[in-house]
Amino acid sequence: MSNLQPFTAIIEREGDQYVALCPELDIASQGDTVEKARLNLKEALELFFETASPEEIHERLHNEVFITRLEVAVG
Repeated sequence: MSNLQPFTAIIEREGDQYVALCPELDIASQGDTVEKARLNLKEALELFFETASPEEIHERLHNEVFITRLEVAVG
């Protein structure tokens, strides 16, 4: 039985595509829509966990990821 674990997905538009990034593992994917990019990232993460060794998972996994907004003077 699979153990579900939450991960962060940061999705942004790049041209006519959406790029999805999981910062905890530095894995990315893309899609034509936000939902497709999210689903493609989920699939990429599942494939990573199916094929990566425990050592690779340990080396890549960043357990502390903080996402925040900043205000910066521009101009």
